[in-house]
Amino acid sequence: MAIDPIPQYLRIREQLLRDIASAALSRRLPAERELAERFGCTRITLREALQQLETEGVLYRENRRGWFVSPPRIRYNPTRTTGFMDYVQTQGRAPRTEVLAAERRQAGAALARRMGLADDAEVFWIRRRRWVDERPVMLEEITLDAGWCPGLLDEALDTSLTRVLRERLGLSLSRCELAMHPTALDDQQAAPLQLTPGSPGLFVGRASYVAGGRLVEFDREFWRSDALEIVIEARYPD
Repeated sequence: MAIDPIPQYLRIREQLLRDIASAALSRRLPAERELAERFGCTRITLREALQQLETEGVLYRENRRGWFVSPPRIRYNPTRTTGFMDYVQTQGRAPRTEVLAAERRQAGAALARRMGLADDAEVFWIRRRRWVDERPVMLEEITLDAGWCPGLLDEALDTSLTRVLRERLGLSLSRCELAMHPTALDDQQAAPLQLTPGSPGLFVGRASYVAGGRLVEFDREFWRSDALEIVIEARYPD
C-alpha cells in the first residue's frame, strides 16, 4: 500500500486555497467541526492547515467568532510621511481612527532619559485603534513631549495627528527613525484587534524629531500580520 508523502494538513491547505481562489468559500469559513467532517480529519489536523494559512496572511481568526478570509493588504511605504487616513483612502479603502485613551502623564525616568526630559516632565499618552473597512487592523500608542505641543489634548484626535500638529498647532516634524519586526500580540494588544493572545503581528516603532534634533514623539504600532504589506521604492545607481 502506497504511503502519501504529502501530510494531510498540507493537502487541506491546498484545497482551502483553491476554494478561496474560486470564491467557493465565503468571507467567513464554516465552523471547524464542519470543516473537519468535510476533510475527514481531526480538528488538530485541520488547525494545522488553518494556522499555516493564518501565518501566510490568507486567513485570520477572530476571538470567539471563527475564521475569515483576509481582505487585500494595505500597501505601506514607511519612507513617506503620508498619514494612515490618507494612504488608506488613496487605495480605495475606508479608514477610521478610534481614540481609546488620551491623557497627561509624568514621563518617568527611562522615557525622560530617552527624550532628554526631566524625570517629572509631562508627556501626552494617546492610544488609538485604526480601522480599515470596518475591521480593526492596528493598535497605536503615541507618547509626545507635552512641552512641545501643550494644546494637543484639546484637539480632535480621531484624524491625522500629523495634520492636527501642523494645521491646528503650527508644529512640524523634521525626521523620524523607524524600526519594524514581527511579534506575537499579548492580551492587551490582541483584544482591541479582535484576536486571540499570541496571534502574529507586526511591530512598527517610530521616533520623531524636530529641526535641531529634539526628540518629541514616540509611536508604537501593533498591526495584524495579514493587514499590511511593506513597500519601499529604491533606485539603482546610474
